[in-house]
Amino acid sequence: MALSGLDIYKLLPKTNCRQCGFATCLAFAMQLAKKAVPLDKCPFLSDDAKRVLEASSQPAIRQVVVGTGEASLSVGNETVLFRHEEKFHRPCGIGFILDDTLSDAEIVSRLEKISRMQFERVGQVLQVNLVAVRSGSGAQRFAQVVKLAMDKSSLALVLMSDDPQSLKAGLAVAASRRPLVYHADEKNASQIASLCLEFKCPLVVTAPDIEGLTRLTALFEEKGLSDIFLEPGPKPVGDQLWDITQIRRQALKKNNRRLGFPVLVIAEDDDPCREAVRAATWIAKYAGIVLIKNADPAEALALLTLRQNIYTDPQKPLQIEPKLYGIGQASEKSPVLVTTNFSLSYYTVLGEVEASKVPAYILSVDTEGMSVLTAWAAEKFTPEKIVQAMEKASLGSAVSHKTIVIPGYVAVMSGDLQEACGWQVTVGPKEAAGLPSFLKNLS
Repeated sequence: MALSGLDIYKLLPKTNCRQCGFATCLAFAMQLAKKAVPLDKCPFLSDDAKRVLEASSQPAIRQVVVGTGEASLSVGNETVLFRHEEKFHRPCGIGFILDDTLSDAEIVSRLEKISRMQFERVGQVLQVNLVAVRSGSGAQRFAQVVKLAMDKSSLALVLMSDDPQSLKAGLAVAASRRPLVYHADEKNASQIASLCLEFKCPLVVTAPDIEGLTRLTALFEEKGLSDIFLEPGPKPVGDQLWDITQIRRQALKKNNRRLGFPVLVIAEDDDPCREAVRAATWIAKYAGIVLIKNADPAEALALLTLRQNIYTDPQKPLQIEPKLYGIGQASEKSPVLVTTNFSLSYYTVLGEVEASKVPAYILSVDTEGMSVLTAWAAEKFTPEKIVQAMEKASLGSAVSHKTIVIPGYVAVMSGDLQEACGWQVTVGPKEAAGLPSFLKNLS
């Protein structure tokens, strides 16, 4: 549990030597409590005090990395139960299960389909993170499919098997990619621990209840393994949701280090709709990795969009750089559309302008990420703000005309804006969907 500044002060030497860069030990303690300075700034800290302070500074939920390089996935180290308290920092990984009972042609086809699952939404590229190879045909075939997955996909790997020999064969092929080993339980704990220590890979610990997970994490940590995911045993969704919530609560509120690890959940279902609903549940509450089976782009897009929203800072709207954007072959005669720098507003307008096939400029005004009506009500989207944006973008040099188009919802400001900027102000449609016909009829 994090210590207060006064708690930390009691552990310091209280010499006020200033070698840490602060005038007093109390000032240094306050900065330590805020994690603004490293512990090693104090040269006279006792070993006992150092151990206590290092333990208190560890994250309540361990951060675990699966994979290597740009394709690696980092999850955990979350700090709150509820998104509105702060934010969720590390988006959960979404992966697809491949059974080694499929033919090579089927596996390659699925891998190619998975690799194409990249979508752009409000300026962000959304993509899946993992390929999970599941054993069902023995060690040799498992190793072959793992090698095939490595050759055809750069995504992080999960090796799924109840057989330690199959896992060993797969790890011998994929160890350089630091795959996640699935899974260890009370029956195979010793064998799986040896494999993970040998190949230096993270692992998933599975138990039917929270008490079982606690026993297993203690066992693995004693063996020197701390890169762990937790998986509550298969149960009805409601019971599983209870377990996962309690794991998060125990780690964050009760400082239970034995449960301070990210969670993996398998949301597999033959029905894509049921599978998507289950996966969505775990994305919202509180999975570090969600594995599904259906390689359906529509299902993936829905889950990736949900994940994007869940892991967006609720106190800081998505926004783009406020500036002048040329769309298509925009020229000095192209119309100028004014909107805010709220990402959803901008990309909605952008999509409709591109659909119209009419080259145009979009002037994005800095409204601190607020939408048109919200910004107008908050006095962030005003004639003065728009004039400032026009001047900053040197709009007069970009176009030869003196006409701008504002959203129909703020038509009330057209007169004041025209007087402030000296340009002709045209009121556009209220909804972006009306832009294609508006632009085609604009003289």
